[in-house]
Formats: sequence, C-alpha cells, structure tokens
Amino acid sequence: MRVLAMILCVLVFGASLAHADDKLRVGKAVAGPFDFVPLDIGIQKGFFKAHGVDVEEVDFDGSAKLQQGLGADAIDVGLGSGPELAFVAKGNTDLAIAVFAGAPNSQVLIVRADGPVHTVADLKGKKIGLSTVGSLTDWLVRELSRQQGWGPEGIQGVPLGSESGRTASLRAGTTDGMVIDVATAAKLEKEKIGRIVVQFGTVAPNFIIHAIFATNKAIAEKPDVLKRFLAGWFETINWMRSHKDETVALAAPVMHQEKDIVAMNYDQTMNDFSITGRFDPKALAVLARSFVEMKTLPAEPDMSKLYTEKLLP
Repeated sequence: MRVLAMILCVLVFGASLAHADDKLRVGKAVAGPFDFVPLDIGIQKGFFKAHGVDVEEVDFDGSAKLQQGLGADAIDVGLGSGPELAFVAKGNTDLAIAVFAGAPNSQVLIVRADGPVHTVADLKGKKIGLSTVGSLTDWLVRELSRQQGWGPEGIQGVPLGSESGRTASLRAGTTDGMVIDVATAAKLEKEKIGRIVVQFGTVAPNFIIHAIFATNKAIAEKPDVLKRFLAGWFETINWMRSHKDETVALAAPVMHQEKDIVAMNYDQTMNDFSITGRFDPKALAVLARSFVEMKTLPAEPDMSKLYTEKLLP
C-alpha cells in the first residue's frame, strides 16, 4: 500500500507540473484598436492556455511607452508597431519576433468635420494628433508629408498619447485632425464630428504596421514559452478569419464600439493580419529608409539584427 501511495503521489504531482501554465506578461501599445484585439480573443477562447501559456495583459499609451516597458523588464512581450524597430536599433533590450500585420489599412487620418481641411492638399502646416514621438502614428504623418513634397515636418505632429487624448483634442479644436484606427474614425464620422481624408494603406502599401517584440531576457530564458505563445497567437488569427460574427461579438466590448462599426473594421482589416509572421524584405527597406528621414537614426541600420524568425511556429 505504501508503494502504491507513493506511485499515486508521483503521478498526481507530475500531472500538476505538466499542466502548470507558464506566465507571460504581454503589453499592448494601445488598448482598444481592432489590431490588438487578437490578444484578448486568444485569452478568452483559450488558445494561449491550450499551449500552456498564462497571459497577463498590460496596456500602454503608445509605442514609446511600450518599448520603455520592454526595456525596464516590466513585460516579456510587446504588441507594437514596425517603426519600433528603431528603438531596438538604438539599443533597447528587445527584438521583434514576428510580424502580425503589413500595410497600415487599419489607420486613417480624420479631420474635424467643421474644420478647414477637405483634401490632402489642405493638410500642410496643420496640427495632427498622434500617440508618441517615434511611433507608428508619427511615421505615418511624416511619410504622408514627405510624399506630398513638404518634407517630413510639413505637417505638425502633436504627440497626445492615448486614443482618448487625441479624440478630446480633436473635439476641442486644439488639433486639426488625428491618426486613429478605422473603427474610432467611423464612429466620429457617424457622430458628424470628423471626416476621413487619408487611408494610410495607400500611403505605405509595403510596410510592417505591427510586430510582436520580446525582451532579450525572455528570448534567452523562455524560448519555448515564446514559441508556444506565437503558436497560440496564429491559431487565434486563423480562428478569427473563419468566425466573423463571434469575433465581432467578442471584440466590441474590448474596443468600446458598436457591433456594426466593429464588423466594418473586421471587413476592412482582417485579411491584413499575417498568418506566417515572416518579415518582408521590401517592408524592412521602407522602415530602414524612414529611420533616416525622420532623423531617428543617422544611417540605415542592419535590419537583420533587429528581429529574429527562429521562434515562429
């Protein structure tokens, strides 16, 4: 009996270890947009749990703060933007480990409905709200200005942090417009507060709008956990692609949007999510050029040193 009891203890203890989930602290650069909703859906539907990963979500107000969180080891993984590779080039202690969306079709520039801007040509010299300096929203405004022949500073980018801060500034008239996700823009158009004048997918068709980052520490100490997290992430994307109605229902409360607006957002951007996580050379070249044009870096970096594909499923 004593031997049997010992065997049972070993089996029970071993089973509990086998089913213990590994914890990962995962940050989102911005909490609400549809682009970042897969994390919430993956948690709710149990895709990460199925791979033995317990995700603790942490929300930030922009790319710069997300990278600060990675640098301070406050999080293990960050869902951010392609332009954040510049932070890595400057020495932040993380690497991009996957691409999760390419062309920036989910981002638009919306202006005040009662304001002076009616076309792209009217944007010269205007104040446009963005999240943080060096962020995706910052680069998009600068790239639009450059393509219009005004140089990267022909449009005045105003860093205002969160979506709510940018929206409040637009409502108050202290800025002429803002870069925002399509769902928020659609809501503001519906309320006759703003109107969309630029869809950024046409400005930068070869791009990496969003990437997943991990700290060097996590890559060194938890490579298997990161692999399992990415497996859960891409399973979530595949599930979302074939379950529109349920995706919309789950995303609406996370985004604080009505279902019809979320459904529109889904139709416009769902196919932009990568199902491989691979880094496109053309998109990397655009980013490298942008770092110099924005004076973020003095010269184009060796982009191959800023990311790794070894953790992809």
